[in-house]
Amino acid sequence: MDIRDFKQLEKATKSAQKDSLRIGLVVFFIVAISVFAFSVEGISNPAMLVFATIIGGYMAMNIGANDVANNVGPAVGSKAITLFWAIVIAGICEALGAIIAGGDVVSTIKSGIINKDSITDSHIFLVLMFSALLSGALWLNLATFLGAPVSTTHSLVGGILGAGIVAGGIEIVQWGVLRDIALSWVISPVFGGVIAVIFLLLIKKTILYKSDKKKAAKQVVPILITFMVFTFSLYLILKGLKKLFPMDSFLALIISAGIAIFSFFIIKPLIDKKAKLITNTKEDINELFTFPLIFAAALLSFAHGANDVANAIGPLAAINQVLSGVEFAGKASVPLWIMVVGALGISLGLALFGPKLIKTVGNEITDLDKKRAFCVAMSAAITVLIASQLGLPVSSTHIAIGAIFGVGFLREYLHKKQDIAQQMILQAHEGKDEREVQEFLKKYNSASMKRKGAMLEALKRKENKLLDKKERKTLKKAYKYELVKRSALNKIIASWLITVPCSALLGAGIYYLLMWIGF
Repeated sequence: MDIRDFKQLEKATKSAQKDSLRIGLVVFFIVAISVFAFSVEGISNPAMLVFATIIGGYMAMNIGANDVANNVGPAVGSKAITLFWAIVIAGICEALGAIIAGGDVVSTIKSGIINKDSITDSHIFLVLMFSALLSGALWLNLATFLGAPVSTTHSLVGGILGAGIVAGGIEIVQWGVLRDIALSWVISPVFGGVIAVIFLLLIKKTILYKSDKKKAAKQVVPILITFMVFTFSLYLILKGLKKLFPMDSFLALIISAGIAIFSFFIIKPLIDKKAKLITNTKEDINELFTFPLIFAAALLSFAHGANDVANAIGPLAAINQVLSGVEFAGKASVPLWIMVVGALGISLGLALFGPKLIKTVGNEITDLDKKRAFCVAMSAAITVLIASQLGLPVSSTHIAIGAIFGVGFLREYLHKKQDIAQQMILQAHEGKDEREVQEFLKKYNSASMKRKGAMLEALKRKENKLLDKKERKTLKKAYKYELVKRSALNKIIASWLITVPCSALLGAGIYYLLMWIGF
């Protein structure tokens, strides 16, 4: 055996050890929650509750492995925080969000996709919840394995839809809700992309296109971060803490504005101090967005834990309620132990299986630096807030991914414009001294956007004709930057479109199988 074979064997051994550790921790978690579920008093069928708890824990782990990547992926991809600390911070915040602000009551029929009044038999309701939970978890598991970030809500809704149709027929479906879900496939990524692009253009125009970037950053960055504090305070109050401290939108606006104004007087001196240590370059300006990104990742994770833990524990809480002898309904009370199962499951799934999707979101769609990741985080919060007020159906997963694609496509567009402009300059100086050409290019590249436009206009007037229509078209093809991976784009769009149908088929199949075996 040569040294190369030995190294490969050593690498394989380490990988096997990591897999063994993951499996061991998952088994320990399943055994622990099973024992606890079995000890719950007043349950008519303890074995059924244990089975439901295992599936609920499995669903929670898959939510952690897939969905949480949208909150921390941009921060990791931009190197604002390491993967390890992102997992630690997100895991803690997800668990705190789920336990503290997850609520005492959750919806049993997610999104109202089927008419709950059509399910009158408690046994059919139990099997339907089992089927929906397991099908949603299996689909999320497959999507995570394939590296596709999908909506956990849509995964569970699809399972309920499929099982519901088998249980009560096609007439049980609430077609208006299904239409809204289909609309969210378009609304969420488009809104997310547009808002992220607006923020990135704002940063470029007010800071990066200025000759004195440091001075501009000292003026603009504190305002941007203050607005971020306002947005995330409002987001946290209305979305993360709504079950703990319900309040109307106007009061939430007043409180958020107060927090933001107070924060400005802390943020401004800190940015001024940090700005003294950096140079007048785009790379150093990026460093001013490091802490805001960590702050955003933590708050997004807290709000996600508070809201999306219901995808794991909603059906489990409904099963527990029916097995406790309480009549099933549209809402179910959530005992603390079920909330803990959801919280720990999400954190464990994130720690053990989340890195794959975090890397996909942070690195494999487009290159994210800190300012672009900041725009993605802002888009995630603002889009959810606007959509909530307008009553539009949106998915936080689709918003975040749409925002990443948005900044990527903007980069492509700006790079293409830059290259075409430089080619025009070269053609205008054709036959002239090389030093003169390079000098003009140097001045052009260091000029502000306004100045660049003036320089190109001057060239056009001087040369009369630079490029005809055909030549411009040829140049556009030649300088077609692909800063967004098309393979990632195609895979993600395909996974979004098939999430509800595939989880619905799984839900229908599992329901049919469980009824066939007399579950």
